[in-house]
Amino acid sequence: MTLQVAAGRRRASASGPFLDRNFKYVIVAPAILVLLLVGLFPLIYSLIVSFQGVTMMEADTSFQGLKNYAALFDDLRLWQSLAHTLILTAVALPIELVLGLLLAHLFLEKMPGRAIFIALLTLPTMISPIVSGATWRLLFDHHFGPINQIIAWFAGHQVPIIWLLNPNTVYPAILVCEIWQWTPFMFLILLAALSNVDKSLLEAAELDGAPYRTIFRRIVLPAIWPVMSVALLIRGLDLFRIFDIIWALTRGGPGTMTETISVYAYLQGFEQFEISYAAAIAFLVIFLLTVVVMILLKRTGIAR
Repeated sequence: MTLQVAAGRRRASASGPFLDRNFKYVIVAPAILVLLLVGLFPLIYSLIVSFQGVTMMEADTSFQGLKNYAALFDDLRLWQSLAHTLILTAVALPIELVLGLLLAHLFLEKMPGRAIFIALLTLPTMISPIVSGATWRLLFDHHFGPINQIIAWFAGHQVPIIWLLNPNTVYPAILVCEIWQWTPFMFLILLAALSNVDKSLLEAAELDGAPYRTIFRRIVLPAIWPVMSVALLIRGLDLFRIFDIIWALTRGGPGTMTETISVYAYLQGFEQFEISYAAAIAFLVIFLLTVVVMILLKRTGIAR
């Protein structure tokens, strides 16, 4: 009995220093394991599938080499969907930035009801994008939607604009929905950045008679640039993978005119059941985003 107690004490004393030295790793190990299972395993599995031939008709798990990746370069619809994605990103991102900056300047000064107005402005970001898209689809309905009715009141006659089926109006409709929902995100981040600009520098520049354009370019913009660049990076990546609003509004139509890269990958994987090809598309997107993010981090200096 005495020998067993002594052995137990030796094991406890031996494990004690180990736990003391590695306590922080022991604490975070379960969280890291869960993250690896949830995030890394699907990524590796998708990479393996992208080199196979899994479709709706057959589950060919044999190694196919770069067959799926080679097919990407001959897929005109893929590159068209990538172009649609870039167009939406290139148009929506600057508008959201400018509107968010203007709103941030408007609410920078103290005003009655400031907190209430800020809370109301942030409401769109709290709505699910799929719900937001479905709501705007009802608003743009050419038979019963209120937008056409409001235009008709001002015009004095019926204006049957088919917003989501007309190639000339479908992109403005999507942009209105996207900008309405995510401009408040830019507004909140830029408002926080502007609130932390050194007021003494602004007052000194005003006393020297510098115009506001010069003050903004020489003082305000350099001060908020790190935060602004992060906001642009986050929204740019989010816009590049846009799916919910497009799917709720147009499902990529009319035809394939508003089909983004995410919508096209979804259609290939979950409607055409070209699982391996959809996985190859996903890794093409991952590669492109990785390259773009690395370039932006290097140019903006965020990584430092």
